[in-house]
Amino acid sequence: MGTRVVASALALLALAFSACPHGSVYFAQVRVGPPAPVLGPVGVAPGPGWVWTDGYYDWVRPSWVWRPGRWARPPRPGYVWRRPFYEPHRNGYRVHSGRWVGR
Repeated sequence: MGTRVVASALALLALAFSACPHGSVYFAQVRVGPPAPVLGPVGVAPGPGWVWTDGYYDWVRPSWVWRPGRWARPPRPGYVWRRPFYEPHRNGYRVHSGRWVGR
């Protein structure tokens, strides 16, 4: 089971990095990387137009705090959810928050 969690975490990070824009703004630089994501059932959307926003670890000094995923509606038509991601930087990590972006 541990290997599957690590493989899933790496796959999620690869997807997150492929979706990020150049020059995006980060909100924290942290010395210790986040734990592996908590994976669980997503369920069924509550209705048309709802989007699953993945759970993520948020840096709340002095440690990481898991923010569970949830179903949400985009704030405007044409917006998509850009999931949070963690970028290695110098002696730590930059934490980029998730957000809605226009296509």
